[in-house]
Amino acid sequence: MRDRPLYLGELLRYRDKNVIKVITGTRRCGKSSLLQLFADKLKTLGVPSRRIMQINFESFQYDGMTYNELYELARQKTQGFKEKSYLLLDELQRVENWEKAVNAFQVDLDVDIYITGSNAYLLSSDLATYLAGRYVEVKMLPLSFSEFLDFHEFPSGSSVEMKFGNYLKYGGFPGLSEYAFSEKQINEVLEGIYSSAVLKDIYKRVEIRNSGLLDRVCRFFADNIGNTSSANKVAGVLEAEGNMPQAKRGVSASIVSSYVDALVNAFIFYRADRYDIKGKELLKTLSKWYIVDMGIRNLLLGYRDADRGHILENIVYLELLRRGYSVCIGKIGTKEVDFVALSQSEKLYVQVTETMLGEDTRKRELESLRKIQDNYPKMVLTMDRDFLDSEDGIEIRNIIDWLLK
Repeated sequence: MRDRPLYLGELLRYRDKNVIKVITGTRRCGKSSLLQLFADKLKTLGVPSRRIMQINFESFQYDGMTYNELYELARQKTQGFKEKSYLLLDELQRVENWEKAVNAFQVDLDVDIYITGSNAYLLSSDLATYLAGRYVEVKMLPLSFSEFLDFHEFPSGSSVEMKFGNYLKYGGFPGLSEYAFSEKQINEVLEGIYSSAVLKDIYKRVEIRNSGLLDRVCRFFADNIGNTSSANKVAGVLEAEGNMPQAKRGVSASIVSSYVDALVNAFIFYRADRYDIKGKELLKTLSKWYIVDMGIRNLLLGYRDADRGHILENIVYLELLRRGYSVCIGKIGTKEVDFVALSQSEKLYVQVTETMLGEDTRKRELESLRKIQDNYPKMVLTMDRDFLDSEDGIEIRNIIDWLLK
């Protein structure tokens, strides 16, 4: 099993802390594998297997288990140990009222708790209610480009640019490494991931009156990554496009909004709000949207290179999330900065462009960053390699190099 050091390290940092560790993320991004990696790591650190209770509730062995039975099983398995035991509970939502057992574990047992669950039943918005604030959320994404290189095998002599092209085309779901870049097989796997995330997750959470409309909303946002949008705008575009049975015409902004929320809750799309850099406040209108994985986008729209700038922007957005930033779209006067990346200790301004070649392009990409008066780091990420490494204090870096740093 391949390592996921970023997320494994996060679990280890919270090990033995008095909070429940909840691993969230889109389907098939590696949540179950992460629990197994963590169990293996505990053993290498000297924790005996008998103090690690690991359950995957998709196993028929636990079919129909009640929360009372789960509590009793954990109590029996952890009884008599002088040191802390570890509960690793995968697909926990299959136990009705599971939160009653988990909250009781914290009160009655000396245990460290780690859980995953389907996005249909274990959304971020539910956790505060279920777990009374005593949790930390570990948010998983598909593979970064660096992880992608570790998971896949490439022909001898393959350039890093060729490997990056594969990453843009096929995406970063870990399981795709089994198919040696077979486009047909990979598309079949991606279709299954998309169908399960939409059909199994969204349909169970939201009353879907029109499955065709949900798919069109999803395709619209996939086609408009990196563009500002709103439910009203999407509803208007889809209404104008037509192509719907007469009985189902009339696209409501409220329905579109509920579908968009469902796609975000299933971790298919991520919303980036706009941030007024000068006024230092979030703006409530015209957010941008980014998709969880390029493979899913290419499945929905077909692979194309025409909007490469927005594709690269999407890749950078996800990488900033992996590196622990919260990410907004920057507004400075009438200009825009692609990303304002914030953490507890730092702020970073990032502009993304396919190329800086050409005086007009260079001026345009640097102009908004030059308008920012504070002293926080500013960076332009581009696919170019023949350029200065800085200009007016603005760092200029190759995107691939930055992704691999």
